[in-house]
Amino acid sequence: MKLFDVYPLNDITIVKAKSSNVWDDKGQQYLDMYGGHAVISIGHTHPHYVQRIEEQLHKVGFYSNSIKIPIQTQLAEKLGKVSGKEDYQLFLCNSGAEANENALKLASFYNGRKKIIAFKKAFHGRTSLAVAATDNPAIVAPVNETDNILFLPFNDETALEQAFLQYEICAVIIEGIQGVGGIHVASDTFLKTIRSLCDVHNAVFIADSVQCGYGRSGKFYAHDYSGVNADIYSMAKGMGNGFPVAGIAIAPKFQAKYSMLGTTFGGNHLACAAALAVLEIIEQDKLMDNAAAVGNYLINELKQLPNITEVRGRGLMIGIELPAELKDVKKNLLFKHKIFTGEAKPNVIRLLPALNIGKAEADIFLTALSAELKNASVAV
Repeated sequence: MKLFDVYPLNDITIVKAKSSNVWDDKGQQYLDMYGGHAVISIGHTHPHYVQRIEEQLHKVGFYSNSIKIPIQTQLAEKLGKVSGKEDYQLFLCNSGAEANENALKLASFYNGRKKIIAFKKAFHGRTSLAVAATDNPAIVAPVNETDNILFLPFNDETALEQAFLQYEICAVIIEGIQGVGGIHVASDTFLKTIRSLCDVHNAVFIADSVQCGYGRSGKFYAHDYSGVNADIYSMAKGMGNGFPVAGIAIAPKFQAKYSMLGTTFGGNHLACAAALAVLEIIEQDKLMDNAAAVGNYLINELKQLPNITEVRGRGLMIGIELPAELKDVKKNLLFKHKIFTGEAKPNVIRLLPALNIGKAEADIFLTALSAELKNASVAV
């Protein structure tokens, strides 16, 4: 049997990882400024993380949600404390798509409605309703197509207000910072408008924090900059530092019923151990403060470099938009300078490093990028 060929692959095999560095099978070291799509939140193979999982594995790795699992309660309490949402409720699952799927389903259960507002360039996942709410027709199969999703311009308050007047809205789902869409930040006033309209019309405000959450922006959820609370927060990537775990934080106004939501693997013992380790390190090492400080440093320095169209983002979720003719910069960073970055087409380099990255690593990246941009300037 062969693998189903759906990923364009770089010819690199990573066999070792530590903190913000990885090594291939030839011994070559790389600086990881991408964290595997924002997954690595506390650094690769963090000792406390490894110990937490190993200790749990020697006790029990898995049993179903038909029994009491105390480590789930511990995780919920720690998540409430670190996120500042202690009165919320936690439902655990396995992936960001599943988290958003359950958030949308819960919203529809709550008010009995169907119409969902999403936004241009949104990415919410690849499962049935999550992919329908994703603004990329290429990954939406015919079976996923529905007229229940209304795509509006991002940060357009007038269009949002008109939609609420025209339709009976079930929910609004929005990334605090669009990731795949190119690192576009939802304005604080726009998020406040969503909150206000949802309150007036009894709609549900869903804050997709799968990529922009877990401290990456400098606050626990990127939406927190607006000063208003969402009804449901979805989370995944940075939650387990590489272990598959996800969840939704649910406001007190939602009432749970048996069998309303469910999962086989969600909230298993190992997943909760991994997620607890992540929160403990975020709290203990003040990684949100570090993300804000190093992120601000990177953004300010990037704005001084030549041949950059725009720098966007908050904290350690940064987009560097380049002119079309500089499309090879990301590839050169990887193969010439041994630095992993991400991309969002067209021509946006995404930085999503571990939240404990230091200024020294940031400077290594800045030096390499500066060299590439200066070379490009000479070539042009």
